[in-house]
Amino acid sequence: MAAMEWTEKLTLGLGVMDQTHQEFVEAYNRMLAAEGDALLVEMDAFLAHTIEHFDQENRWMEKIGFPGCHKAEHDRVIAVCRDVRKRVERGDAALGRQLLQELPIWFDNHVESMDAALAAYIESIGFDTETGEIRNPPSQDCEDGSPACCTPPAAVPAVEQQPA
Repeated sequence: MAAMEWTEKLTLGLGVMDQTHQEFVEAYNRMLAAEGDALLVEMDAFLAHTIEHFDQENRWMEKIGFPGCHKAEHDRVIAVCRDVRKRVERGDAALGRQLLQELPIWFDNHVESMDAALAAYIESIGFDTETGEIRNPPSQDCEDGSPACCTPPAAVPAVEQQPA
């Protein structure tokens, strides 16, 4: 398996999100390079980073009223990673390697669809990820009055969810 590479296609233009994604790639690559007992150590580090990464995005989405399908995908990935980690600890290294093979595919798709939509929406409403201030709140003139219905169509892609 090849290491995951940080490329321009993963750059979304939201500095803090891009930095967290770079850290995700680095944590993944450390996990990929690990062997034996070191794999569990790196899986734990990857999981800790990924939980904080997803929690950060989830806090933003809650603050701005972004649709919950994105959080649901985060929850599924964490559940799968935790399950695989337990199985690797019990000796199923093959399942751990399968996860390592699938994560880059999932990550590319997630960044290019769900995270790109979130970054675009954050920019469109002028959300400051550090202060929590929304400079350009979305219009509340939608039929049901919810912020999600005001989200530009590109911000809520109809992407087939892929298992992690």
